[in-house]
Amino acid sequence: MARKCEICGKGTVAGHNVSKSMNHTKRVWKPNLVEVKTEVGGRTLTVKMCTRCLKSGYVTKKV
Repeated sequence: MARKCEICGKGTVAGHNVSKSMNHTKRVWKPNLVEVKTEVGGRTLTVKMCTRCLKSGYVTKKV
């Protein structure tokens, strides 16, 4: 499974580290993903979502 939020679609982003001497090396920023158990339509599902979506209340955690 890809590193992507199932709610908002946020995924990895590529870019460069830039040193003081302006050397560029590749790097990757990864989203802060958590697996949350939630209830959808009477069934319990495990959803991989970013913490921003969890904080915003798009999905309620099943206790």
